[in-house]
Amino acid sequence: MEKQKLPNSTTVLVLGIISIITCCCYGIIGLILGIIALVLANSAKKIYLETPENYTGYSNVTTGKILSIIGIILNLIYLGFIVYILTVIGWEALQDPTLLQEKMLEF
Repeated sequence: MEKQKLPNSTTVLVLGIISIITCCCYGIIGLILGIIALVLANSAKKIYLETPENYTGYSNVTTGKILSIIGIILNLIYLGFIVYILTVIGWEALQDPTLLQEKMLEF
């Protein structure tokens, strides 16, 4: 019997990479993509572990899973940073350059 490519193995890898790349998009887009990649990686891992002799591409799944975990962590850090900046500086200061400069000088 010919080996088949593991379902969603390439998708998990691509979503893991994109979740790292988009971590500067306020942390939301990359976080969603990272979670989707992690869920797909877990389902692909279950399929592979049932009959490993029938599938190829498991290395893409493990690499994508690691990248999605890194992407989730980076996105959470960036999202936390944005929330911290909004609470310390305030939304009004981000819209007014002179007020922003005054707040920055206070630090």
